[in-house]
Amino acid sequence: MSTPVFGESGPSSHESTRRRLTNQQAETVAKLTEAAREVLGEDGFEGMTIRSVAKRAGVAPATAYTYFSSKNHIVAELFWRMLVTSVPEPDTSSPPAARAADVLRHVALVVAGEDQLAGAVTVALLGTDPDVEHLRLRVGGFIRERLATALGVPMDSDDRRIELLEMLYSGALVRAGMGYGSYSDMADRLGDAAKLLLEDLS
Repeated sequence: MSTPVFGESGPSSHESTRRRLTNQQAETVAKLTEAAREVLGEDGFEGMTIRSVAKRAGVAPATAYTYFSSKNHIVAELFWRMLVTSVPEPDTSSPPAARAADVLRHVALVVAGEDQLAGAVTVALLGTDPDVEHLRLRVGGFIRERLATALGVPMDSDDRRIELLEMLYSGALVRAGMGYGSYSDMADRLGDAAKLLLEDLS
């Protein structure tokens, strides 16, 4: 089954999941997400609150809550923004297997070197509130689009290679989150595993 797309790497990446934003509102959301990244690095996910993020961003807590329903929501939004600016369009000059491997490497490297953020993203994306679910679908749709482009197939293709690659990166990121290696190490292993998988299926 294809994963629905709820966003793209263009202007929609700068919109709240609740509304379309004016330029001033977009700046406020950007300040809040960057502040969340800083607070996470210092206090971890347990110590982070919407209030502490709002204070770091110089925004009233009530204003922060108009954009984000929970700390899970703001972390999911932060990850989404980092994802769409860190995972480029596949290089069409490379073979499909190498392109797909590069996509997965870039996904794994989004949170590399930021352990508190990486752990927070894992927790946040498992959240059940509608705002987080919306972003989770956007994340899945974005990665599927990149993989489909890398393999040269339509976004809504039932090509089983895409589903297997999605399972591969999901498992690799969970392993990294459990401490079985750094995200940087996992990125290299993930790329190698993707190439082997695609060679076996070709």
